[in-house]
Amino acid sequence: MSGRRTAARRTAARGTAAVAAVAVAALVASGCSSDGPSPIHPGPAGSKGTPSASRSAGGTTAAPSPSASTPPAKGTAKVTGTVATGLDSPWGVAPLPDGTLLVASRNTGRISRVDPAKKTTTQVGVVPGVQAGGEGGLLGLAVSPDFGSDREIYAYFTTESDNRIARLLYDTSRPAGQQLGAPDTILRGIPSGTIHNGGRIAFGPDKMLYAGTGETNQRGLAQDKSSLAGKILRMTPDGQPPKDNPTPGSLDYSDGHRNVQGLAWDGQGRLWASEFGQDTWDELNLIEPGKNYGWPVVEGIAHRAGYVDPVAQWHTDEASPSGIAYAGGAIWMAALHGARLWRIPLSGPRPSAAPQSFFSGTYGRLRTVVTADDGSLFVTTSNTDGRGTPAKGDDRILHLTVS
Repeated sequence: MSGRRTAARRTAARGTAAVAAVAVAALVASGCSSDGPSPIHPGPAGSKGTPSASRSAGGTTAAPSPSASTPPAKGTAKVTGTVATGLDSPWGVAPLPDGTLLVASRNTGRISRVDPAKKTTTQVGVVPGVQAGGEGGLLGLAVSPDFGSDREIYAYFTTESDNRIARLLYDTSRPAGQQLGAPDTILRGIPSGTIHNGGRIAFGPDKMLYAGTGETNQRGLAQDKSSLAGKILRMTPDGQPPKDNPTPGSLDYSDGHRNVQGLAWDGQGRLWASEFGQDTWDELNLIEPGKNYGWPVVEGIAHRAGYVDPVAQWHTDEASPSGIAYAGGAIWMAALHGARLWRIPLSGPRPSAAPQSFFSGTYGRLRTVVTADDGSLFVTTSNTDGRGTPAKGDDRILHLTVS
């Protein structure tokens, strides 16, 4: 649970959360359906207007469309097969244009290639300089939007001194296990910590690279404009601030974040992010450039001027959210401590119905979700990360059909 809560603190927080749940239950009681006792409470987007329509879907790009119909209140999710087993602490997953997957091992620094059709796993190489420990190690992966010509992949990883983002040449003509070029660091100096370490990266359809960072258990950094911690960063493929970022010359795209763990864009180009809360509320946020998402001043829906409220919030023992993806008109969110997959159907910039959960406890902790070209999903388990209870075959990648 990201080293963030003791059992005693969770018990105390649940009393407060129960009062909050009663106050907002009426908002979702009419016309909404949920899975179980409705632990999640959709709320206002917290800001006016619509974000730029030039953002994509995390890891796999979904071209924005001019309109979209509201998805059904209740959806479906079915595991159609296991495409990989025996993975060590899988974290980032990046689909390649040929339908195979690159998978990062947080604890070993190794990148592997999984072929879902053949159900084979081969070693690509090891990223040098990775320092694993706590929530640090080899984390997010992304594939260059020009991969067909430049053959570059991007990695977010922890070193002895910081978190950094580097690009590496992926040369399939070299022997297995030796296919990575030397890291070319495009951004260094992201604060690192054993907890709240962030790590998710994804290219948008604007071909800019986005990175979610944590505040490393130093709360004030989330509101510190001079720090890269507790932010969503936006940069060119070379690690430079784009000219149209909210603050000229700055990578800061949004701030006031505790620990961003998932990034995805919907079909209309809106950017969404999942985030660990403290003791009461985990969050799904609709991200707009230059906005402040409140941490550590507020947690969850607070209706406080100057801060953007989450679109949906979860009691902490139902979520501990990690990766997210967009498919079938909904955000699909993996839960670590909650050990389930959440579906959040969307109507424009807000949920159209109460979120619905799948596979509660069936596969243990779930870490990363990515969308395949056909609209199906790949989901990784996270039971070998030191906080789960590995079952035979863990960790694994599951293939799901969803609606």
